[in-house]
Amino acid sequence: MHSSPSFWIKACALTFVIASGCATIASISLDDKFGTATATNRDVSTATEASFHTQYPDFYIEEAKPIIESRCVVCHACYDAPCQLKMTSKEGIERGANKQKVYEGTRLLAATPNRLFIDAFESQQWRDRGFFPVLNEREQTPTANTQAAVLARMLKLKKQHPLPDDSLLDERFDVSVGRDQQCPTIEEFDQYASEQPFAGMPYALPGLTQSEDKTLMTWLEKGAKMPSARKLSNLERTAVNALERFLNDDSLNMQLSARYIYEHLFSTHLYFSEITENNVQPQFFKLLRSSTPPGEAIKVIAGRRPYDDPGVQRVYYRLQAVTATIVNKTHQPYAINKNLMEKWDKWFVSANYKVANLPSYTPEVAANPLIAFEQLPENSRYRFMLERAENTIMGYIKGPVCRGQVALNVINDRFWVFFIDPDFADNPKLKAFYASQKQNLRMPAQEESTALASDWIKYAERQGDYLRARNQFLNDSFDNGEHLKLDAIWDGDKQNTNASLTVFRHFDNATVVKGLIGTPPKTAWVIDYVLLERIHYLLVAGFDVYGNYGHQLLTRLYMDFLRLEGESNFLAFLPPDYRVKEQQSWYQNAGTELTEYFEGRVDPFTHASGMQFSTLEPKQELYEMFQGHLNDVQPKRYQLHTSELRENSVSLLNQLNRIKGKGASILPELTMIMVEPNSNQSPEIFTLIRNSAHYNVSSLFNEDDNRDIENDTVTLVHGIVGSYPDAFWRVKESELATLVVSAENIRSELDYTRLMNKYGVRRTASDFWTFSDRLHAAYLKHSPIDGGWLDYNRLENR
Repeated sequence: MHSSPSFWIKACALTFVIASGCATIASISLDDKFGTATATNRDVSTATEASFHTQYPDFYIEEAKPIIESRCVVCHACYDAPCQLKMTSKEGIERGANKQKVYEGTRLLAATPNRLFIDAFESQQWRDRGFFPVLNEREQTPTANTQAAVLARMLKLKKQHPLPDDSLLDERFDVSVGRDQQCPTIEEFDQYASEQPFAGMPYALPGLTQSEDKTLMTWLEKGAKMPSARKLSNLERTAVNALERFLNDDSLNMQLSARYIYEHLFSTHLYFSEITENNVQPQFFKLLRSSTPPGEAIKVIAGRRPYDDPGVQRVYYRLQAVTATIVNKTHQPYAINKNLMEKWDKWFVSANYKVANLPSYTPEVAANPLIAFEQLPENSRYRFMLERAENTIMGYIKGPVCRGQVALNVINDRFWVFFIDPDFADNPKLKAFYASQKQNLRMPAQEESTALASDWIKYAERQGDYLRARNQFLNDSFDNGEHLKLDAIWDGDKQNTNASLTVFRHFDNATVVKGLIGTPPKTAWVIDYVLLERIHYLLVAGFDVYGNYGHQLLTRLYMDFLRLEGESNFLAFLPPDYRVKEQQSWYQNAGTELTEYFEGRVDPFTHASGMQFSTLEPKQELYEMFQGHLNDVQPKRYQLHTSELRENSVSLLNQLNRIKGKGASILPELTMIMVEPNSNQSPEIFTLIRNSAHYNVSSLFNEDDNRDIENDTVTLVHGIVGSYPDAFWRVKESELATLVVSAENIRSELDYTRLMNKYGVRRTASDFWTFSDRLHAAYLKHSPIDGGWLDYNRLENR
């Protein structure tokens, strides 16, 4: 055997040369056949494109696009789409693929952002950034368009090597989230196909039908033409113009207010609800910063963060129509209407305040909203976020973070969220206290995208100083006989259903919905203005998925503080002696890195609340009081009783909520259940959510060691919750009793396998795509505004 270093160096070099040589030979062969590849080869004249659409009217829109959406987008949509190939838009398909991963938790330096519609626009710009085409960029002939296109070759490979006729995939298929990505260019494709013949598209899922395959291949043969986005209607254009005029008023008050609005809505999909037809998906818009004013073409200011220095003297806030397919994971619908605009006018235009000068964009200022926006009325800022609190919290769940187990293991699997009433918080003493704490409340994002994890120490010290000062302030404030009472909790002004939220964590992704869903949880948060603002600027405005290891770790560690702060606010409503006992139960087996820091350094809030308790379970009583206080603004959307199934069927389904412990732990994070009614009604969809219990959520690593499996539970809701289904069940209404019994008796993986054999629609099922189409049809029919295509990158193989 040869073991010398020089031998291995030579061997590795030889392997590299051979591999490179194969790719070079393939490239020469393609060049000889179809000419040299350049991005401009796909550019066609208007006449040529018009001729195509005359010969094949609406071919892409009516025939090819529905297949791409239902078979391709369900895996190629988010930042963690395989090979960064996002097929949600013409621009994404034209951009192509990239071998680098967006989510790379070990990088020492921040990566270059590659965001569609922001960082580059033309195909050649993307080629310069390391993206390679999946469509043919050589001579435009039917033969070249299929033989020299990765997308066409992937479809052919799948057709040549369909899924094996087995219920479970074997070792040839890796469907784990962290799997190695294989991203072959067209020059590398022959070798890829020989090494991985079963890796055609759709990967690890059934192939297309003969009709679907013919449609896509015809589209590809004809040049994969995709029409430009439709023009806005007169009503849409009028609405856009009105909002842009409002946001771009020349007054300093409005310039600062518009900056605040933008920095909180940049990740949302705005739509005009008063011109939206019922049961029809509206036209959505993104709010962007532009160097050009309304009336001119938008020139996007491409900062990493919404508050980065724009590099221009005047920023304009513009609306750009969303042309990409709407996918659930990144979709945050935000209705613009007369009622909302009247509130914005009240908070930001008519309010009594004066902006003397605009704040700078230096990180020390811009990353801290308590400094950047101190000239805006605090009550206006808080009201703005509360008005759509679900959207505010949704930002860090549905924003750019498609995958974030390390970021999300900082929260419990299910908890309730309440808010301090803005009128209760609107007092001069409290405002003065917050103003005195601006330096202690600095955000890690000011370190920008290449940060040092060691910076955590200085932020921990500042947070400790803030909590000590806050608790002292509260102790002093309540010395005069005042107490925390129920009126301190915002009741949605008796009409706003954003007054309470439920947050579900699904290991590496999460969901937030309005209302108090499920049985009372282990923990809850009570959020005030300062906490809500910092959550947004830590996890949404200030977070960069392209940031380095230090930036992402620092963000995760700081979130520990915010969680503890929200939980402490909730505990303050409980009896003083019960608070410590309850918090200790939330942090069993906790490490010393956090608990030692706070013990002895942060003076606790010691005053009794104004709540009256009569049992030995004050937390349960408090939940009941909060629920009664918010009863008028509890949405019914996810309640089981909203189902149109028979009453007995709903009762049977409700029994699933009794699953606990080991049986619950075996279930997937998210199971979507299609119930087919006995009548001719449309199928109904339910979601079974696993709530994984933990001894504590303060430890960054070794999450498995913190699992408290005996206290795992599930929550069943009517409708779809979550973006990443792990499993599908399909059951006839007449068979619900049998299904429920099978689910309740799960004690082992074998029990779960038996259930899946009878009711599961595995990723290998011959009718998988038929089921998927029915599921999405039901979902989008009932949720045309906030529904979107699901992501199948978490589908299990068991």
